[in-house]
Amino acid sequence: MEQELRSGSGIRAQGSTACFSGALIDGPRIQQLLLHCAAALESNDVTLAQQAMWVLNNIASAQGDPNQRLTSWLLRALVARACRLCGPAAAVRPLPLSNDDGLARAMSVTELADYVDLTPWHRFGFTASNGAILRAVAGRAAVHVVDLSVTHCMQWPTLIDALSKRPGGPPALRITVPSARPAVPPRLGVSDEALGLRLANFAKSKGVQLEFNVTEETTTESPKKADALHVQLASVLSDPPSLGLRDGEALVVNCQSWVRHVAPGSRDAFLDAARALGPCLVTVTDEDADLDSPSLASRIAGCFDFHWILFDALDTAAPRDSPRRMEHEAAVGRKIESVVGPDDADGGGAERAESGARLADRMRRNGFVGVRFEEDAAGEVRRLLSEHATGWGVKRVEDMLVLTWKGHGAVYTSAWTPN
Repeated sequence: MEQELRSGSGIRAQGSTACFSGALIDGPRIQQLLLHCAAALESNDVTLAQQAMWVLNNIASAQGDPNQRLTSWLLRALVARACRLCGPAAAVRPLPLSNDDGLARAMSVTELADYVDLTPWHRFGFTASNGAILRAVAGRAAVHVVDLSVTHCMQWPTLIDALSKRPGGPPALRITVPSARPAVPPRLGVSDEALGLRLANFAKSKGVQLEFNVTEETTTESPKKADALHVQLASVLSDPPSLGLRDGEALVVNCQSWVRHVAPGSRDAFLDAARALGPCLVTVTDEDADLDSPSLASRIAGCFDFHWILFDALDTAAPRDSPRRMEHEAAVGRKIESVVGPDDADGGGAERAESGARLADRMRRNGFVGVRFEEDAAGEVRRLLSEHATGWGVKRVEDMLVLTWKGHGAVYTSAWTPN
């Protein structure tokens, strides 16, 4: 492959694949090209990197098949990295992406619901976690959920509805969200306070007393905004008075797509702070991938293998020109840029997922015991998946539930109690 790159052999489009020196370019060949480009950038071989990016630029298509669409975002991230390392002249100008605006647009609540419902990527974690929460707070008169998530409380209407049907009546419910959250899509064009009012009105219609609170941002001496946010995300549980904890409440810490935004070097301290609060349950839902290698080539390979899952699933869920689909793909593109960009995983703004197996080891090291999901919760997940394409499934891995697409692990949900 390297000799082909250096010789500048021709490439021509051929349907949903590409042809390089007369050979069809499928997923494995695209990944090989990406790895050559990553290795060239790591070794400062500008010529080879340019050749690889030129070939990738002819394969990539924001309107093509899942491999081509994913390649367009990976190429964009590699070009951005090459420009930072070697200057703009060293990089190939990538094809324009029609979904650039997907990262910037703020959604309405209705649009956010449609976004979340397109695939079970988010609803899976909501459903499984809510099942564990309902079991953990059974019989408790007061429940306090500290919600650390990136989906703007979309999880809670279903929980409120379930609590309203609890034999003996619903508990008093408090939901606390931090004012600092990862600066990632989806963005919502509604303030936290307005969102809380909507939730309170919904809860009232269900006969549930809801109090919604937003914590104040902590101050930081960090000179960089990204670094400051990174510190805040890791320390949101380190100031118990700001959470307004009350005696007699069943405390739940709910982490939905949050832990990967906490710097790897701060994750143990984050979990120590969670355990120190004395919660009856901690739920952790995140993407089942290891994308924190110090090697750029390893991170590129991980990105291609993992993010292909959602790109392929979206191909069955929406037309190729669907704005909602392109917003999902743009959100993945932002993740890719975060993973491909900095090599320092503890630097400000870096996003580094770790697999469910590694998260489970980390939780146990930090004094937590896994809670097995009951069959009722697994059954609710299966009912959710029945509303989507047949490629989606769920499997048990130790105490976790894992969302799968065509057998590939996508998202894990786990529940824990302090030991």
